[in-house]
Amino acid sequence: MAEEVRRKLGRIDILVNNAGINIRKMPQDYEASEWDQVMVGNLRSAFLCSKSVYPAMKAVSGGKIINIGSMTSIFGGAKLGPYSASKGGIVQMTRSLACAWAEDNIQVNAILPGWINTELTKQARIDIPGLNEKVIARTPNGRWGETQDLQGAAIFLASRASDFVTGIGMPVDGGFSSNIL
Repeated sequence: MAEEVRRKLGRIDILVNNAGINIRKMPQDYEASEWDQVMVGNLRSAFLCSKSVYPAMKAVSGGKIINIGSMTSIFGGAKLGPYSASKGGIVQMTRSLACAWAEDNIQVNAILPGWINTELTKQARIDIPGLNEKVIARTPNGRWGETQDLQGAAIFLASRASDFVTGIGMPVDGGFSSNIL
C-alpha cells in the first residue's frame, strides 16, 4: 500500500489509521478467535500501516500519522472487552511511535471519538437498551456526534499548526468525558 502511494504521488505526508470493528459480548463469552479478530482489525492494522509509511516519511524529513482511537480507550463497558483493549492499545501505540519517530519529525497523534453516529454505534443502540437516551443525557452538546464533527481535529493534526503536538489522544466527544452526570 505505502509503496504504491509513494510511487503514484511521489511522497507520503499523512496517514490516517481509521479502522473499527467490534464484537459485543460479555467477556466470558468471547472465543479467542473473536478477540484476535478485533485486535488485528483495530490495532495490528494501524501498527503495520504506520510502519509501512515510516520510510517514506523519514525520506522527506517528516509526516503526520493520525490514529483513530475511541473514548473507550478511557472508559470501559461490559460488552466492549477487545474493542476497548484495542483502542486503548491505539493510544499507547500512538505515544510510543511519537517518541520513537520524533527525531524524524513525524508527529503521531490520536483522535478519540465519543459517541459518533456510525454503523458501529447504530448497532450499539440496538444491542444496548437505553444507550441513546444515556448518551444524549450525559453529552453537554445534547446530541450524538456526526462524522463531520471529527474533521476539525483531523485537519489540525494533519497541518503545520500541530508541528509541536505529538503523542496525544484528543477527545472529540461533545463534552461527554467532562460530564459526570
